[in-house]
Amino acid sequence: MPTPACPPRNRAILLALWFLFYASFTLITPPLLDDADSVHAEVAREMLLRHDWTTLYANGIRYLEKAPLLYWSMAASMKIFGVHTAAARLPLAFTVLALAFALESFARRAFASTRAGLYAALILLSSFGIFIFTRITIPDAAVCLWLTLAILCYWLTEQQTSPNRLLCYGFATCCALNVLTKGLIGIVFPVAIVALHLLMTRGARGTMVRLRRLHPFTSLLVFLAIAAPWHILIGLANPTQGSPGSINFTHGHWIVPQPSDGSVHGWFWFYFINEHLLRYLNLRVPRDYDTVPLALFWGLVLVWLMPWSGFLFHGLAAVPWRKALRRHTLDAPESTLWLLGLWAAVPLLFFSLSTRQEYYVLPSLPALILLIAGWLNREANEAESFVVPNRLVAAGQRISTVLLIFGSIAALVCGFFVLHGQQAGASTDLAALLKQNPQDYALSFGHFLDLNAQAMGAFRVPLMITAFALFGGTLACWLFRRDYKPHPANLWLAAAAFGFLLAAHLGLQIFSPVLTSKRLADAVAPELKPDDLIVINGEYESASTLGFYLRRNDLHILNGRSSNLWYGSFFPDAPAIFEDELSLDLKWTEPRRIFLWTELDHIPKLPGKTYFIAQSGGKEILSNQPNPY
Repeated sequence: MPTPACPPRNRAILLALWFLFYASFTLITPPLLDDADSVHAEVAREMLLRHDWTTLYANGIRYLEKAPLLYWSMAASMKIFGVHTAAARLPLAFTVLALAFALESFARRAFASTRAGLYAALILLSSFGIFIFTRITIPDAAVCLWLTLAILCYWLTEQQTSPNRLLCYGFATCCALNVLTKGLIGIVFPVAIVALHLLMTRGARGTMVRLRRLHPFTSLLVFLAIAAPWHILIGLANPTQGSPGSINFTHGHWIVPQPSDGSVHGWFWFYFINEHLLRYLNLRVPRDYDTVPLALFWGLVLVWLMPWSGFLFHGLAAVPWRKALRRHTLDAPESTLWLLGLWAAVPLLFFSLSTRQEYYVLPSLPALILLIAGWLNREANEAESFVVPNRLVAAGQRISTVLLIFGSIAALVCGFFVLHGQQAGASTDLAALLKQNPQDYALSFGHFLDLNAQAMGAFRVPLMITAFALFGGTLACWLFRRDYKPHPANLWLAAAAFGFLLAAHLGLQIFSPVLTSKRLADAVAPELKPDDLIVINGEYESASTLGFYLRRNDLHILNGRSSNLWYGSFFPDAPAIFEDELSLDLKWTEPRRIFLWTELDHIPKLPGKTYFIAQSGGKEILSNQPNPY
């Protein structure tokens, strides 16, 4: 069956939605957040400052734990557009656009339907998980893109008796780019998915025959030509220092060596062993991260796909799991569904056996979105063909009823907080209304767990938008499905999802003072001189926006030699930026001006006079000298 082309109207709709929600005001607001968001932006800024595109640096210290592609793209954006918030976020915005069009093309080809392609792209763009995890500059959306393109290349070869050489090279290229984006999972995931699909559809002998036709040796050369150079160069640029110890298994426990000055493992050990193997085994040093409970990890799939998660189980049920596992012959549509099922399962099962963050679910989302889009398309086709009995249409009606119930409950909860929440004044610091849960801050957006009934009054506008979107959208979806019109029902549900994303963005903007130190940076900037010293009381990540917005890569750290700067701080060329109480006391009484960032409930004892400069989001800036005016 010939593949239908994507109608220009669909492209225009997708471009407009992408621009509105990913490439307009969302690039500028809120400001970069402390921790990973601004740390990664600062790494890109220092890449330009040092003219070093091999070794990554953060605050002047080697930052060896990440692959470089995200930082290369951010640095290139800053080189073209200048060093500011929008330039840091622009590469991820284009990543989402490319991913939306990749899924549109995949669904349109796989299900021979322009409507399926539209559904896939709409679900992707309105997915809460994709949206919220592109509000921070982490590479996981790019992982989704390269994995999607790699599986698409493989799927296209499956439609050919003699696989096209360029498609095989495309698969290898996407794997290499994914390795440069997120490390070894960039090749582990696509190779595992393809290998399992070949084995289950062709058997061991058929798999070997097929592999020989996929140009494996030249494809491997393509992969190495792209992925290997940076790994070799950074390994040579960051060799082992001294004679560090080795990992030992003693008394039933793994003992991982701690680095010391002049004796530290080089990049190869830290990146491949510590950041890949030991992180997977929950033995990474330092252990500055938390892990999501397994049940919550799987349950978050429903959250990140909301409201489309209502159709998820029917999409998964369409996969011929039993038939494939029993090694029965699959026709072409069944083989495609089986491939998508494997794609969804491999990342989830992989991370179920390791440490995991909330966003580790993301690589499975494109496959789940394709399955949902395929099911919605079949439901719409069945409704239009007047086939009796309309099994899919009846299932869609039941799902719309459930969605309406949940949407109504959510709207009532939002309405309750709108009516009964205490409205915060214009000068109220939101942080003062929150209930602190520091044990959750190692999780992404863990600070949102601080929200309580008192603080919800500050979110009246987002809550009203959420109530209107969820109730109105699910009600329209239910009404249209009751009239056997699932296509307009799906469009109304998409409208509700985008309304919720708008509310989420406004909510993040209101909450951002708690998550960023941008306002404090703005308060310090007019007074800051090149020789002034900026000190962070705690980990660098807790106030990393100061470095990016003040254009400083020499922030000093009080009692915070940990997290991202910990390992690189042991290299001989690491700057002397780590302070303790004694060293800070000595500096505080010197003529040099010092700006101290600190949380309100962790203000250190300081000698001499202390002057207040600014306060925001439960944080403040103190100085050893008064304002000059």
